[in-house]
Amino acid sequence: MKTEDLYSLFRQHPAVSTDSRNIQPDSLFFALKGPHFNGNAYASQALEAGASFAIVDEAEYAVHDRCILVPDVLNSLQNLAWHHRGQFNIPVVGITGSNGKTTTKELLHSVLSRQFNTLATRGNLNNHIGVPLTLFQINAETEIAVIEMGANHQKEIELLCSIAQPTHGLITNIGKAHLEGFGSLEGVMKGKKELYDSLSINNGIAFVASGHARLREMADGLPHVVWYGTDASCDIRGELLETSSHLVFSWSKKPAAKQGPEGIRGNSMANRQVSGGQVSGGHRSGRNGADDPLTIHSALSGAYNFENLLAAVCVGDHFGLSPEVIKKGIETYVPANNRSQEVQQGSNRLILDAYNANPGSMEVALRHLASRPEPKKAAVLGDMFELGDFSDQEHASVIRLVEELGIQPVLLIGPQFFRHRKSADSMLFFEDTGSAGDWLRNHPLGDALVLLKGSRGMRLEQLLPLLDV
Repeated sequence: MKTEDLYSLFRQHPAVSTDSRNIQPDSLFFALKGPHFNGNAYASQALEAGASFAIVDEAEYAVHDRCILVPDVLNSLQNLAWHHRGQFNIPVVGITGSNGKTTTKELLHSVLSRQFNTLATRGNLNNHIGVPLTLFQINAETEIAVIEMGANHQKEIELLCSIAQPTHGLITNIGKAHLEGFGSLEGVMKGKKELYDSLSINNGIAFVASGHARLREMADGLPHVVWYGTDASCDIRGELLETSSHLVFSWSKKPAAKQGPEGIRGNSMANRQVSGGQVSGGHRSGRNGADDPLTIHSALSGAYNFENLLAAVCVGDHFGLSPEVIKKGIETYVPANNRSQEVQQGSNRLILDAYNANPGSMEVALRHLASRPEPKKAAVLGDMFELGDFSDQEHASVIRLVEELGIQPVLLIGPQFFRHRKSADSMLFFEDTGSAGDWLRNHPLGDALVLLKGSRGMRLEQLLPLLDV
């Protein structure tokens, strides 16, 4: 079946399901395959559960007249999402980066949705399946879409851009994430740059943090750039005022006559916006000039989140939101889902940042913990995944950093950390989260500021009840 014909069917049944255990009524079920499952085997079950049609790619499972046989189900899903995206002439902001993607996406949604009907990636649906599922949510009322794009190898961002067709883009930063797939830091740069390459080909607009030399290098030659950072010549300039608990910062906008940070090539688009997918003049309130900074009190902690906040300001300003609306959008955003959260649990103050971890995010989280004024500080750290041949040296680097910062006590959890148990007598090593939990039951930790940081697979959130003392 051609994509156009499948799309006609989608318009009659505008919902997509990929899990036979959670079928939306009157949906199209796409029988995807994984390492440990074959969705084709559940096509009949999906139809019985309420799906209107099942898209399969193995003939033996096309046993019902409502089964549609295609050469490749995943490819059909992606092509259908691409076709659906093409029906809407709206701005699409693509976001990728080694750290801070989801937080930045949530901030952008909080800001933009105060003025526009804004669709944003739900949760962490940022891969070759999640991006298509997000794009299917675009409808006639959608005015802007914010699409998070994750990757663990090269060409993945290129694929996601070919499907989502971003008109705008933002790379949060470049760091040592997914080194197993990217191979090196240079490989990470090349993979993330695929977003900039897409924007360049399609005459799109990039929002670039001027304080990152790698991003400046990658952005060289882009046709349209909006710069944000602490440099006085940035289109959007910010200053971090408080970091002790929640971040407080001010921002201002430079006069339109100036063009980006000195020595950085690229065209400033601070006074332009995309409307209907085309570059056109944008509304500006004119109230927040270079000499009129506006102060914002955020609910985020950690100086490393400053650029994420400034990115939200930059994007909001670009699309014509007033400083007051931007301020309200940021100040009403409260982090959740174990990302840069701070919660009081019993006598402990917890910094919950345990959704993901890599060497870069681990370092900034530890330095933030060490900088806090609380007298008693502790760290509960889990293994960092997908580092490949770099795993041993990067986990050893974290241990050295903890020693340098003088944080005590420190619980290091997981087989990668456990391999180094003889290298640091002052730290506690555990092979798994369960073992760490047993120790906490017998040695309650109280009256402390506690950082929980590790890769998602470590499930450090299981330790939260044991820290409620």
